[in-house]
Amino acid sequence: MKQNIQRLGYVVLGCFVVVSLYLGYVSVFWGPRLNAHPYNRRLIALEARIQRGSIYDRQGVILAQSKEGRRYYPLGELAAHPVGFVSALYGKTGLEAALDAYLLGQAPGDRVRMFWDRLRGRVPVGNDVVLTLDARLQRLAMQLLAGRRGAAVVLNPRTGAILAMASSPGFDPNRIEENYQAVQREKEAPLFNRATQSAYPPGSTFKVVTAAAALAAERGTAKRVFDCQGSITVDGFVLRDTVAHGRVSFERALVESCNSTFALLGLELGAQRLYRAARSFGFEQNPWENTATPFWPYRPGSLTPPEKMSRPLLASSAIGQGEVLANPLQMALVAAAIANGGVIMRPYFVERVLDPSGRVLYRSEPRTWVKATDGEVAEIIKKAMVAAVREGTGREASLPGVNVAGKTGSAQNPHGDAHAWFIGFAPAEAPRVAVAVIIENGGSGGIVAAPVARELLALALSLSGEGNSR
Repeated sequence: MKQNIQRLGYVVLGCFVVVSLYLGYVSVFWGPRLNAHPYNRRLIALEARIQRGSIYDRQGVILAQSKEGRRYYPLGELAAHPVGFVSALYGKTGLEAALDAYLLGQAPGDRVRMFWDRLRGRVPVGNDVVLTLDARLQRLAMQLLAGRRGAAVVLNPRTGAILAMASSPGFDPNRIEENYQAVQREKEAPLFNRATQSAYPPGSTFKVVTAAAALAAERGTAKRVFDCQGSITVDGFVLRDTVAHGRVSFERALVESCNSTFALLGLELGAQRLYRAARSFGFEQNPWENTATPFWPYRPGSLTPPEKMSRPLLASSAIGQGEVLANPLQMALVAAAIANGGVIMRPYFVERVLDPSGRVLYRSEPRTWVKATDGEVAEIIKKAMVAAVREGTGREASLPGVNVAGKTGSAQNPHGDAHAWFIGFAPAEAPRVAVAVIIENGGSGGIVAAPVARELLALALSLSGEGNSR
């Protein structure tokens, strides 16, 4: 009897230890994420008792502010998608949701301050957040997209800082409670963040990935000459070019966006190597996965798994068609990889978090996300992208006195005219800005998307030397 009681005691003690360890694990590793979750009812209850912190752009322009019990968004629809909104009826979206714990003063470092505020009878005040976003660049991006469905992303390829993220059409977050149902029903889907949640065929912009894969497999590819007859036939499937380019070098094939050449390179690579190359550029991955603060819904770029990729589908995938899909942020990161010597930095939007006294609680540090390719390959592709803007399909993206590197795309889709794409960066010799633009059903990327990218690059370069004012 005594032994049975002793065994039972060990079992109970063991269960207690296991539960204690589990609760400790949840508190330490999952606590911050659960505390910041937009569906945490504890935060909803706290909202009524706390003055929510403000959100600023990199120059101190107010993007979100609480006054008289209401949340105001001075830029209206211009920054609605990245900043998001707060609504008692419809919850929180964007950075308002992702940064809830900071804005409500509920991050681990805030607890003592908030406790003393309550003891002294003060209204607790949340922390302010300064973003990497530049309101001037954001405004221009939305103006350039106005009246069209599309998106644009501008970032610093050396750090990963996102400078602008525009999705068109937009919505007014100041009137979300009275307009939400009507906006949600709109055919143009203004609540949908096309910059991060969309799934477009990237078209010829994906040839940058195929080019990197081909060069990584065989450096001699850079010196090869190809014979473009205007089409290539793969197991009875005919993949056509816009024109017969004739004999073209590897660089010229990228400059003129030769489908036949890149379809052939895709076939030579095989499905496994093309798929691995796409993953190395961030496809099939979320840059914020397993991070403390996930930002907003993100649909990673994707393509058919190698074991399911037929030869015709492989040829189509190599030119960004078939079942290859990507969002504009994904393709901005592809451009950033080439700009940054083959390394993609983890994209980020928060520059720093400040408590009410102005003390810095958190400051972002640039971090490597993935290595897409090596520096030698990136340099070869960069040279071809510069030529594409100087004398190829990307001429409309050129800037006086600046070497712009770029790649156009006109992605076929089953729902109308081709989507117009452009990705690029500048200045090519020391890149400070990378960009991706898509105009849905816009037609030619070189005619429609490239001019938008040109204006964004021009403004971003003019602003890139400025520091933060807050």
